Amino acid sequence: MEDKYHDWVTLLPAVQLPYNTSQHSTTGKSPSLVKKGWNPSLPVDHLEKNLLTIHATAKDFHDMWKRTCDKAARFIAEANKYTTKRCDKFHMEPDFKEGDQVGLHYHEGDRENAVEVKPAEEFARKHPVFPVTLVKPHFQTEEDKFPSGKKNPTPPEIVEVEDSPGPVKRIMKAREIRLDGKDQK
Repeated sequence: MEDKYHDWVTLLPAVQLPYNTSQHSTTGKSPSLVKKGWNPSLPVDHLEKNLLTIHATAKDFHDMWKRTCDKAARFIAEANKYTTKRCDKFHMEPDFKEGDQVGLHYHEGDRENAVEVKPAEEFARKHPVFPVTLVKPHFQTEEDKFPSGKKNPTPPEIVEVEDSPGPVKRIMKAREIRLDGKDQK
């Protein structure tokens, strides 16, 4: 099967059946098992490859379906490997302890790593479990924020120069020079 082959009328059963009979991460069961209580038997379970009576279309469909499933399995394995590598590269465990004051940026989201907080009374109607990525350390004072003792530097004074040419009238991308009555860059 070519990569650019998109005959969805022919391919839909080949995609629908494996999707409905494969185990999903949300429920841990296949959609067919959840809806009907049983998984249907697949054509590959009944197709004997060495029979002479196999219809050519059925054999071609079986081969195409097998190649598609193998290709999908390869892509899923590569995607899982890439995602795991990226996550492990940038993931850091939070160093919060129970009782620490934290800042929280709340928005609707569904993440696996979460913390439970006891919100103030005005926020009591919000759900008390939040993703760890939304929790940041809370700083009471400037010294807490900058523990090394350095304070924010004061901005430098602006000194006006006496020989300044005046306010800027326009900013150009390139300098233009007029030669022989024509503007040139």
